[in-house]
Amino acid sequence: MQRIEGGCHCGTIRYEFLWPLDAAEIPVRACSCSFCMKHRGTYTSHPQAELHATITDTVRVPTYRFGHETADFYVCARCGVLTFAVSRIAERDYAVVNVHTFEHIDPANFTTRVTDFDGETPDSRLARRKRTWTPTVQITRARKEESTQC
Repeated sequence: MQRIEGGCHCGTIRYEFLWPLDAAEIPVRACSCSFCMKHRGTYTSHPQAELHATITDTVRVPTYRFGHETADFYVCARCGVLTFAVSRIAERDYAVVNVHTFEHIDPANFTTRVTDFDGETPDSRLARRKRTWTPTVQITRARKEESTQC
């Protein structure tokens, strides 16, 4: 597995994305929905990949749901970066990672295509995610204590 590190700009969200080495190119989907267009959401996933994320301050990372409300988008409230999205399907989490949050990865390795999921029913959307999104997702959350000044 190739280890890809990434996260938001301020470091509140950090992750390690383990990518199968046999996948020479990284397929990238530029989502055309209004939310992803505004956040530059360009994602990748692989059925054999793994996402291990750490959120150092859960107060600064509320999740956002919209549309069919079938995925949680992790956007750092401090720096505004959209890092990944997670969809809960049949008691299991599946994820896609925003490639703009990768560190030390040459974008020449990306094969990008624009996607349009308009008209997709919630059931067909979840079935597609179950087939194509990353099925091994671990998110560690640590809540920082609020500091008080006397």
